[in-house]
Amino acid sequence: MHDTPAPAAPPSAAPRIALIAAVARNGVIGLHGRLPWRLPDDLKRFRALTSGHAIVMGRKTWESIGKPLPERQNIVVSRHLDFAAPGAVVAHSLPEAIGLAAMPSPLFVIGGEAIYRDALPLADHLFLTEIHRQFDGDAKFPDFDRTQWRETARESRRLDGDSGFAYDFASYSRLRP
Repeated sequence: MHDTPAPAAPPSAAPRIALIAAVARNGVIGLHGRLPWRLPDDLKRFRALTSGHAIVMGRKTWESIGKPLPERQNIVVSRHLDFAAPGAVVAHSLPEAIGLAAMPSPLFVIGGEAIYRDALPLADHLFLTEIHRQFDGDAKFPDFDRTQWRETARESRRLDGDSGFAYDFASYSRLRP
């Protein structure tokens, strides 16, 4: 199965929210502001899914990337009132960031740990690269109740080489009552 972003919402509707992350078996998503693995296909998937959409990230994620990502509306959340992010829009809360989104839905939350935790209860979709290996790290993806989500796509892959590992591109939609 292949991933496709959820259909765009009408311009007047609040944007649908998707979280996108690569997550190790032990929940790790980062180490010292970097990904603890090199997974080129995951970066290609990230680019394909998020291009043409607003992306929301925390200040630390912005600083680790170092520049705005092209073909996307970059929105950085920072509590620092004087924070500037050249090439991006700065918001001081997640609700403000959501309100600033001007590109078609879904709005993608791209990290880090605190923004994922705050956005998860609001999310309609999860696009996860589930890595079947544990990694050392200092940032984790929040635990979530999988019974509240329906898997909509899964594609198994493997990174070859001495440090290779299996991983899946998995997509989930929130079950609504």
